[in-house]
Amino acid sequence: MRPFTYERARNVREAAIAGRTEGAKFIAGGTNLLDLMKLEIETPTHLIDVNGLALDRIEPTADGGLRIGALVRNTDLAADPGVRKNYPLLSRALLAGASGQLRNKATTAGNLLQRTRYPYFYDPNQPCNKRQPGSGCSAIGGYTRSLAVIGGSEACIATHPSDMAVAMRTLDAKVETVRSDGSERVIPIADFHRLPGDTPHVETAIEPGEVITSVTLPKPVSGKQVYEKVRDRSSYAFALVSVGVIVHPDGTGRVALGGVAPKPWRNEAAEAELPRGAKAVTNSLFAGAKPTDENAFKVQLAERTLGAILADARAEP
Repeated sequence: MRPFTYERARNVREAAIAGRTEGAKFIAGGTNLLDLMKLEIETPTHLIDVNGLALDRIEPTADGGLRIGALVRNTDLAADPGVRKNYPLLSRALLAGASGQLRNKATTAGNLLQRTRYPYFYDPNQPCNKRQPGSGCSAIGGYTRSLAVIGGSEACIATHPSDMAVAMRTLDAKVETVRSDGSERVIPIADFHRLPGDTPHVETAIEPGEVITSVTLPKPVSGKQVYEKVRDRSSYAFALVSVGVIVHPDGTGRVALGGVAPKPWRNEAAEAELPRGAKAVTNSLFAGAKPTDENAFKVQLAERTLGAILADARAEP
């Protein structure tokens, strides 16, 4: 780990201003950043501790939704009575991620900002455009079983690792931020994570120094909510495929996928196919997909997982 300086931010504006310093990074739970620093994949010269910013509350919004502070720990969010009752999809997604110890430290904002976990990114001896822009992509032509089948580019086919982000995308969350000039911004979750294109190292819409203050959820919708994660082992593993679903009483609904793309993958047009079944939905979701021989199974796995969820939802009285 390389040397760095450290400060504790006293308020959001102070944190945002300090965040514009070249080489600066925010730290809260540190469950992803510290690992990357130890491997010298992330090499910040200055850390700004934001744990004292009082952004750890879960509160109702005026329109009947929920505002989740950026520093709310994953364990507390999953266990919140209002989340469990009105947004069970989110609670289940959080509990499917990492381990209890990590959930106790990991924050809402940090979960959204976590970086990919694919092996080439973590190996400094391998070229990786996410780690070193312009160096190349070892995954293309390499081992691809866990990597993206859609949404990638000639520069990167990494997947986004967050379970929580898939639930947030299904629920139409919005990310609230403060810039270093004091202005506030609201970013729809659909626009928060970026596809790699020619700049895979630019992973989100967050600007230098911009601080996430909260994530808001709209008023709860009717219907059955399910989050199903398929992985190689039953705990402490990232998704091969995950499926977040809301099935409304009239048979319509929402579907978002994890483990298949560089961001939570949702196509609202595909959701119109829900009454026709899982195959029709996944055919639309994966239109234009470019799987390899090693990860083509993800398309069928997503279809079967969605099919099982829909069958259970429709079998209930």
